[in-house]
Amino acid sequence: MPRFSPRSAALAIALLLASCGDDDAFSPTVANVSGSYSASSFTVTSLSGVVDLLASGASVQITLGSDGATTGRLLLPDGDTGGDHDEDLAGTWELSGDTVTISPRGPSLLRFAQFTATLDQLTGERLLSGETLRLVLTRDH
Repeated sequence: MPRFSPRSAALAIALLLASCGDDDAFSPTVANVSGSYSASSFTVTSLSGVVDLLASGASVQITLGSDGATTGRLLLPDGDTGGDHDEDLAGTWELSGDTVTISPRGPSLLRFAQFTATLDQLTGERLLSGETLRLVLTRDH
C-alpha cells in the first residue's frame, strides 16, 4: 500500500482545490447588471488625504434600466461653493465586456464615467483636477 507523507497530502489537496474553478463566475449582461444601485463608498483622494463623501452627507442613487436608460440623483452637500451640488442622472448607460459607461444628459461628475461590473456592484475611479474620485455602487435589494 502506498504511503503519502503529510507534505504530499497537502500538495494533493492544494492541487485539487486549485483545479476547482469558480463555476459561478459573474459574466455581466444587460439583464444581470440592470437595476437600482446606491453608493456604498464615495471618496475623493488628494495630496491632503482621503475624504469620505458619504460621511459628509453625499449620496448617489442610480437605476440602470434594461432599455439602456438611467435615472437617479447625485448629491454633494454644501461645501465651499455656497450650495448643495445636486445632479440629475437621467441619461443612458452601456455595457461593454465588464465595463459600464454611464452618460447623464446634463453636466455631471459621472458623465462618461466607467465602472467595472461585478456581482451586485459597480466600481469606478475618475481623475478630476488632480484628485481621484472613487465611487462604489451596490445593488439595492
